[in-house]
Amino acid sequence: MRQSYASGRQSQAPSQAASVSAQNKLTQKKKEYEGVVALERASANFLKRIEELGDDFDVIADAGKIHGQVLEQWPNMFRILGLFLSAREEAAVPDTPSSTDETGERLVRIPIEDLQPSTKSTT
Repeated sequence: MRQSYASGRQSQAPSQAASVSAQNKLTQKKKEYEGVVALERASANFLKRIEELGDDFDVIADAGKIHGQVLEQWPNMFRILGLFLSAREEAAVPDTPSSTDETGERLVRIPIEDLQPSTKSTT
């Protein structure tokens, strides 16, 4: 009877070693899977940031186009101002006082408050 009991113990030892080996392998695969999931999450986050950066570059490109259009108008503005000043100099007679309406000078009120975003400081 002792032999059968001893042989039974010997048969359990290899299965326990296989079980421990399988458990270690399972733990290793779980760690590997968690690493892959973390990498996938980080990649998705990186992709989202890159897409947002691309959107910001689109806004910057549109702003550059608008600035170009504004700069394109400056030579025309200087030409108009030059014409106005030359007409003003030709119309000015040094002996007679001129009214502001005749020389083309006018005061214009521009409501800056409406153009600027309101910034209220909280104290």
